[in-house]
Amino acid sequence: MHIAMVSGEYPPRWGGIGSVVFHLAGYLAQRGHDVTVITRTHKRRTPRQPGVSVLHVPWLKAPMAFTRSYGKHALSTLRLLHLEKPVDVVHTLLPLVSWKRSEYEWVEENIAPVVSALNGSWIGEREGMKLAARHKEAATWKNPNDLAILLTAKHYAKYEQAGIEGSTLSVAISESTRREFEQWYQPPEDWDCETVLYGVDHHVFRPVNHDNEEDHLAYESIRTEYDVADEAALIGRADTTTPLLLAVGRLVARKGHLTLLRAMPAIVKAHPGAKLVIIGRGHMRKTLLRQAKRLGVGDAVTIQPGMDFERLALHFRSADLVIYPSYYEGQGLIPLESLASGTPVVTVNQAPLTEMIDETVGGLFTCGDPQDLARSVIESLNEPELRQQQAELGRERVLNMYTYEHNAEAYEAIYQRMLQD
Repeated sequence: MHIAMVSGEYPPRWGGIGSVVFHLAGYLAQRGHDVTVITRTHKRRTPRQPGVSVLHVPWLKAPMAFTRSYGKHALSTLRLLHLEKPVDVVHTLLPLVSWKRSEYEWVEENIAPVVSALNGSWIGEREGMKLAARHKEAATWKNPNDLAILLTAKHYAKYEQAGIEGSTLSVAISESTRREFEQWYQPPEDWDCETVLYGVDHHVFRPVNHDNEEDHLAYESIRTEYDVADEAALIGRADTTTPLLLAVGRLVARKGHLTLLRAMPAIVKAHPGAKLVIIGRGHMRKTLLRQAKRLGVGDAVTIQPGMDFERLALHFRSADLVIYPSYYEGQGLIPLESLASGTPVVTVNQAPLTEMIDETVGGLFTCGDPQDLARSVIESLNEPELRQQQAELGRERVLNMYTYEHNAEAYEAIYQRMLQD
């Protein structure tokens, strides 16, 4: 079948949605389908995949408003695409495309049935920022994008409402996200919604192979770069006295990096050789570095900008523990990328993260509580043998449940059901 995926993000404009669409499109193409992705234009070259075509459309470079601008251009391009090569299924990635109810109805009537993937919600993003503010994370007004979400989430939520009412079927990326939409959007009684948690690329995100010289040398280079290279670490043992902690995510308030930094003095006191590396882009870099220095852990904290998947994956499999203190997620892919890499995760004890993470593969702590975060990290570092078991179970969990092979198969079944109804 010919699948048109309408996604505001696609490589090299990554983001979580961009990553998902790239891999999902590729695996659907491997299953014999034609996939056309309609995304925002950008200056850098888009990577190619067999069986996947990419169409770029213009968009207004303004916070939140880009979703409507992009949506209009995507709709025009979808119409022309259908005239040239008939589309069987339209797959929209919410909330980064804003269509009116009448536009969904037009697509359903004139092109093909629509499945709308619910990747979290604007209302959820707004509530996550409010929760972060209550825990004294950085001021939202410093970031134009966050400020726009805070002020206009209710307005743009109407396009999400249109998506769940105007699509043939919705797919929530977690049970938590499904409950959000049921609570805040009050979908119609006959709302058809499935839940499919996204997977990760388990070929890229994989454990280190210390028997492979190239793999081991790359691992050694990361441990040496951050000065966490005691004898145990250099041979890949979990009982290192120089543990490498890793946090990945945008440098914005709702990702909880300040809460993590507030936990670091206790962590370093218990494990003096520990170092924290934060990887992400965003407006809070200077704020985080100042906070680390103020807390007396400046020498134990490094902040790196975003990086390509291969180097990011190298960091994941070289770390001893990944910490994910986010205040809001539609699903949250970072913990799964960590588990796929053979690295346990410490994250917040709330959905949707608890749909993927439990104490068999990591640790949990109370959201926004730096003391409890420190406790969970210290307990994990104190139990190297348990961490090794968690690493093995985490990788097994990803392979059994959270891969793009699983996602492509699930969505293929959803598309076929839509066409049969």
